[in-house]
Amino acid sequence: MPNSTSDGREAIRARALEEGFDVVRFTRAVAPAGATARLAAFLAHGYHGSMDWMARNADRRADPAVLWPQAKSIIVTGTNYGPDHDPLDDLKARGTGAISVYARGDDYHDVLKTRLKRVAAFVVKNFGGDAKVYVDTAPVLEKVLAQAAGAGWQGKHTNLVSRSFGSWLFLGSVFTTIEFAPDEAEPDHCGKCRACLDVCPTRAFPAPYQLDARRCISYLTIEHKSHIPREFRDSIGNRIYGCDDCLAVCPWNKFARVSREVQFKARDALNRPALAELARLDDAAFRALFRASPIKRIGRDRFVRNVLIAIGNSGDRALAGEAERLIDDASALVRAAAVWALSKLIEDAQFAVLAARYAAAETDADVREEW
Repeated sequence: MPNSTSDGREAIRARALEEGFDVVRFTRAVAPAGATARLAAFLAHGYHGSMDWMARNADRRADPAVLWPQAKSIIVTGTNYGPDHDPLDDLKARGTGAISVYARGDDYHDVLKTRLKRVAAFVVKNFGGDAKVYVDTAPVLEKVLAQAAGAGWQGKHTNLVSRSFGSWLFLGSVFTTIEFAPDEAEPDHCGKCRACLDVCPTRAFPAPYQLDARRCISYLTIEHKSHIPREFRDSIGNRIYGCDDCLAVCPWNKFARVSREVQFKARDALNRPALAELARLDDAAFRALFRASPIKRIGRDRFVRNVLIAIGNSGDRALAGEAERLIDDASALVRAAAVWALSKLIEDAQFAVLAARYAAAETDADVREEW
């Protein structure tokens, strides 16, 4: 059993690989060069949208030494969740919903945190000190730290790219008060390629390596709690939870591998689910369908809002009945999306008849505006 930091890195790496992690790297618990300035610029431009928690925790997010001053090293882990097909193909089936690859299996937060805790316990038992684990639920610049540790590099779309796994790595970290020698950082390998920037349907990248979340479909369908702005609705297509376009188009995916993790395997019910069936979900059915899924956190109303946007974009008039059924839903968020979907699927004269029947009685100003 190892008892010193000199041989500790390989022992920890081996233990983490046994837990199912595919990448295990080390870096110092300090802010990587330029990280603080880049985060400040992101926030100053308002690119974080309604994610106010990013601004509230900016100092801790930018610098691990502020988050936990006693930390000396960070063990960065990556777990492959590579899909078994090209997610861009799902955009062609307009009567079905396209769900981001990461959300089709079990919630990675729960899966990885359990494993990271076991790695952290191994570190403390064998090397002393203390350890804390983080999986995308605390103010940690995980992608920045992953690049510093050599797990990959942040591409022009700001996501991590790996030479071994392409775009498909879940990141996690173990902060420890024990100091381990850091691995070398990964240099940028994007070159002149701008495929990820050009594929974005909503033009969410003001420049390479910059993301305006307010225009990002992942933000709009997941983080954004209100009505989706009209200017983006057509571009959303049939994406009902997240967007993989900038990830899927990356040329480095030629080295990607299908995930071997059973818990990240896509559930059959979430592979191109029929929009008509999803539109009929009440709260109980929503919670049952998305049990142990990251999708559950946005709630039924926001999810059905997304489904109705996809219905409006489907071009399938047979789906108009699903939208019409929801124009008197209890949720104003759902009602507004239902009205918009109907306006896209039925004739103007039919829409005018419905407007005359429902608009005057509508109590929500945003929904009335849709009529």
